[in-house]
Amino acid sequence: MAFHVEGLVAIVVFYLAILAVGIWAAWKTKNTGSEGDRSEAIIVGGRDIGLLVGGFTMTATWVGGGYINGTAEAVYVPGYGLAWAQAPIGYSLSLVLGGLFFAKPMRSKGYVTMLDPFQQLYGKRMGGLLFIPALMGEMFWAAAIFSALGATISVIIDINVNISVIVSALIATMYTLVGGLYSVAYTDVVQLFCIFLGLWISVPFAMSHPAVTDIGFTAVHQVHQAPWLGSINSLDIYTWLDNFLLLTLGGIPWQAYFQRVLSSSSATYAQVLSFLAAFGCLVMAIPAVLIGAIGASTAWNETEYGVPDPMTKKEADMILPIVLQYLCPVYISFFGLGAVSAAVMSSADSSILSASSMFARNIYQLSFRQNASDREIVWVMRITVFLFGASATAMALLASSVYGLWYLSSDLVYIIIFPQLLCVLFIKGTNTYGAIAGYLFGLVLRITGGEPYLYLQPLIYYPGCYPDENNIYTQRFPFKTLAMLTSFFTNIIVSYLAKYLFESGTLPPKLDFLDAVVARYSREHMDKATLVKSDNIVLNELAPVNPRHSLTLSSTFTNKEAFSYVDSSPELSNTEDN
Repeated sequence: MAFHVEGLVAIVVFYLAILAVGIWAAWKTKNTGSEGDRSEAIIVGGRDIGLLVGGFTMTATWVGGGYINGTAEAVYVPGYGLAWAQAPIGYSLSLVLGGLFFAKPMRSKGYVTMLDPFQQLYGKRMGGLLFIPALMGEMFWAAAIFSALGATISVIIDINVNISVIVSALIATMYTLVGGLYSVAYTDVVQLFCIFLGLWISVPFAMSHPAVTDIGFTAVHQVHQAPWLGSINSLDIYTWLDNFLLLTLGGIPWQAYFQRVLSSSSATYAQVLSFLAAFGCLVMAIPAVLIGAIGASTAWNETEYGVPDPMTKKEADMILPIVLQYLCPVYISFFGLGAVSAAVMSSADSSILSASSMFARNIYQLSFRQNASDREIVWVMRITVFLFGASATAMALLASSVYGLWYLSSDLVYIIIFPQLLCVLFIKGTNTYGAIAGYLFGLVLRITGGEPYLYLQPLIYYPGCYPDENNIYTQRFPFKTLAMLTSFFTNIIVSYLAKYLFESGTLPPKLDFLDAVVARYSREHMDKATLVKSDNIVLNELAPVNPRHSLTLSSTFTNKEAFSYVDSSPELSNTEDN
């Protein structure tokens, strides 16, 4: 395949436009807020992201390269089809559930990152433990989509995969480095528009190609392969449910999602953004589903692609760029390529920013440098954005099983972080002992269940497991959901057991080495509990109790907007007088 100069020019123009928007947004960030809360402006955009930009950026968080390419692949693969394309419905439901139950309590309490409530209730050690699966999920996801982008670009314009990965990563890292959430949010608007326009322009051309059979007919009739609507065998029902719950519930506890929630101007706006993004995810999946159906309805021997077909060549994961390349005119395929690269960058920049935000605030600032200046935190974020971007790029270039690692890490987000988030927000009385026990039980059950993608044999053989073509046993039993539920109930049981043992005097206070039960009744904790009388104000256990004006005020778990409410509330004034 020849090198396409036109395609390269189209990609360069698109990347320059994205970079220009990112730099403009960075300039906008510098003119937002006071110098004292610059780090918070980078992480949560000054908490003034509107409905339009917020809806676009939250949608673009999920509508990435993996979402678009993966949906098209699932519809195309014989024996799976649309029935197994779970991401559009799963992630949309995830956003709906997030908006209904999680957005309001997180935003109303003025948190800055997803890990803030964990560190507030369970302490900095537990926050550090939960940072590990959260970081793994974000980093392996960024690496996986960078890898997909390199392969996609190489298919259409025939340039070196490594070059395309490195350049794309540099662009995404650069505007994230200088602008933070503002740059990510405003470039998401441009990228989402390009995805929508690029894919919808490509669909009519691909559908009208002479080698493509009517997709309405191939949906239920076998022509070139099995019908693309697909089906679910009775033996695979539990696997389907397990994966669907993983997408739906495991799609909630991601910093990339809560970063948008916490950047909203109010808790109500955060909920509305979640619902808008849920609708956006469904709409953006439609062209990807159609492209997958077109791929399943094509006689590939009648195209320049030739024989064997993409499935036989083990290129099913590339079906979207292959359809753009061989079933569309050249200028249309290049426009579609811009759409795919936009999809990838819109997810990669979010993951990089999410990882650096959690590290700078929850690990560096709250665990090691509580009195660090705002300027210092900003520089830590910039350095970690570069380091995490470089690490994701290196993994995309070097690791042969990036997707397998991401599957495993996303499982850990579902099994470990989701039940912990439920407990910290909705279950009163849980403590650090229960959190650690739930963490360990969930981790052990997931790893002992095996992972075929990483050639990891299970240690526990659940009912219905069977060996695949590589003689690696695959589980049909919904063991991931079992591990999640075990983690959830272990947290509650161990927390209440520890509370009972210490409060009843069965265990002496000196054995409370995590300060999770006895220390809650200490004078220091009581001072912090009675400092302000409002459910909306939550103080960080690591922050100074005595109020003082300094650059570190923004580092506390404090809803600053609530201070003015407390000062002016007649109800609170009467309560205090009484």
